[in-house]
Amino acid sequence: MIRTFWLAVVLALGAAPLWAGDDKPPTDEHRDAAGIRLTAQQIAAGAFEVDEVRSGTVNRSIKVPGSIVPSGDHIARVAVRLLGTVVELRKRLGDAVAAGDVVAVIESREVADAKSDYLAARLVFDMQQTLFNRSKSLWEGKVLSENDFLRARTTFEDTRVKLELARQKLFALSLSAEQVEALPHQPVETLRRQELRAPISGRIAERRVELGSLVGREGQESELFVIVDLAVVWVELAVSPADLAGIGEGQTILISALGGSTPSSATVMLISPLLDKETRSARVVASLDNADRRWRPGAFVSADIPIGKAAAGIVIPTAALQSLEGDQVVFVRTSDGFEARRVSLGSHDGRVVEVIAGVRPGERIATANTFVLKADLGKAGVAHDH
Repeated sequence: MIRTFWLAVVLALGAAPLWAGDDKPPTDEHRDAAGIRLTAQQIAAGAFEVDEVRSGTVNRSIKVPGSIVPSGDHIARVAVRLLGTVVELRKRLGDAVAAGDVVAVIESREVADAKSDYLAARLVFDMQQTLFNRSKSLWEGKVLSENDFLRARTTFEDTRVKLELARQKLFALSLSAEQVEALPHQPVETLRRQELRAPISGRIAERRVELGSLVGREGQESELFVIVDLAVVWVELAVSPADLAGIGEGQTILISALGGSTPSSATVMLISPLLDKETRSARVVASLDNADRRWRPGAFVSADIPIGKAAAGIVIPTAALQSLEGDQVVFVRTSDGFEARRVSLGSHDGRVVEVIAGVRPGERIATANTFVLKADLGKAGVAHDH
């Protein structure tokens, strides 16, 4: 529908070719410019947005290679240090988990002993608390001597310390406060069982045990699962020291997959103060939002990093450029229309491009809908060929 609209605009313009110097197509020696005669009304109808050529700046940027890695803030490992046997595996490789989900259950004598010690300490504490409260009442009523009251208080404080030590041992075995409080109501036969829970939400990226595996041998930590949340990933880049001055933490950069794709914005979070001993490059890490799970750890990418601005004598919008017979041209406004002018280009940043030769400051060029002028020029060329 858009193509049909612009075709109608071209037909409405009814432009006649105005070649540089005469009404004939340019020779090979005079192909630098070709004209299109248009009235002011036709130019207004074409909405070509004529702007004056002027100086400006071009954003400078560098492209550096990199790779996607899991975010260090969004990866967790489920591990145990106690000796035990895996009796349940409730999650498989690739399963999604929420924080707090039980991923496995182990049976351990060490767990059973720790729970039993806690329950015994709690029972003694409750009894000593009752005795202490009674002794306190008798002492306040002048029935019990101060020495007897102090002995009762000392015994009570001792049992309180022992209970707290037993509780802390359970915390060290990864039991939560809720689990510890529920122990008095737990069946005795299940005291040897220990549930292992996911510390974060994500997916099971690795499962390193099988049902019946013995874990925690000789006090060594055994890693059972690796959980990764890919909602945010990191981009690790290798940047030359010469380019570091133009990069700052908190800066926004563009990340593209190799082979071409729509870039995604990332934020520089770390510029390492150390250089790699082998490559002599600096490690730069950027945080990349990955809510759509588009980026996978291990993938190679490239980063477009702005490093400053460069002054240019003439800059024009990239929308003003058209390709004609292998050359880049702009359409310069003349007294009776437009003139297609070949230009030599310098640096560009996707927004504007530097012009080295072909136009002069102060000249006015079309900066929008220039493909319509190109089509009209090609139409005129075909007519002359016939």
